[in-house]
Amino acid sequence: MSDTSARTTPPPAIGGEGDFADYFALLKPRVMSLVVFTALVGLLVAPVPAHPMIALAAILFIAIGGGAAGALNMWWDADIDAMMQRTKARPIPAGRVAPGEALAIGVALSGMSVVMLGLAANWVAAGLLAFTIFFYAVVYTMWLKRRTPQNIVIGGAAGAFPPMIGWAVATGGVSPESLLMFLIVFVWTPPHFWALALFVRSDYEHAGVPMLTVTHGRRATRAHILAYTLLLAPVTIGAGLTSVGGPVYLMVAVALNLWLIWGALNIRRRSEETATADGYRAEKAFFRFSIFYLFLHFGALLAEAALRPYGLGGW
Repeated sequence: MSDTSARTTPPPAIGGEGDFADYFALLKPRVMSLVVFTALVGLLVAPVPAHPMIALAAILFIAIGGGAAGALNMWWDADIDAMMQRTKARPIPAGRVAPGEALAIGVALSGMSVVMLGLAANWVAAGLLAFTIFFYAVVYTMWLKRRTPQNIVIGGAAGAFPPMIGWAVATGGVSPESLLMFLIVFVWTPPHFWALALFVRSDYEHAGVPMLTVTHGRRATRAHILAYTLLLAPVTIGAGLTSVGGPVYLMVAVALNLWLIWGALNIRRRSEETATADGYRAEKAFFRFSIFYLFLHFGALLAEAALRPYGLGGW
């Protein structure tokens, strides 16, 4: 395996060749959708209602901040993106956007989103957004990703902050409820990405990224997926016992966790021969379901908040 701490020069690109879709792709819109949704849930389930205009502006600036972090990630990772089948068509390695353009967009949007969120909502939320961008772009992308198989474990914190930011927009602070929402995403991230790493291991190996499947092998990764899935269950159920939870959320959480644990057990007992023969069908199914798992948990929290005024949600 190559030196994972090294960074090669990104492929050259000619600025101005990309269209709107290419520049929008820099913002990682699929990742941004998760950021927006979990931040919106954090905002709406908070005990203090936010003014609709403040809420709308806050979600917009949180989305822009998430997109800015994505652009900085693509700028720094352009060299390894060019080596991986999954990412080689991204705007920078494909030559449609120059690395310098991506850097400028990322820095400009980062500054704008933080300042505007502070002015529109409060500086606690803005500080959390600034730290999230820094954590994703610097701590995860520039430091952890190429140096340790714990990259996803520690780096997962970046994707876990948005519900805390949304909560802070409404309340101006942090609480046990917002910390539990953070933990749901934080503990969910490793098994979600390790399932992906099981069937794209060659990509990470070729690019020199020390993903767990590369450094410890697929068998150890399967065991780690099960361990983190078992750890995730009490975290998600615990959130249901707080002021943002309720019977609807708990029923959803129990059902989803039983399904996810069954999937993790199935992955754990599979041999590489079996997985290779069926094209990693179970691993791909686990990866896809884990996305719905997270959205449905936060959707259930939102349902509890919507039912609460009618005496049907919460405890």
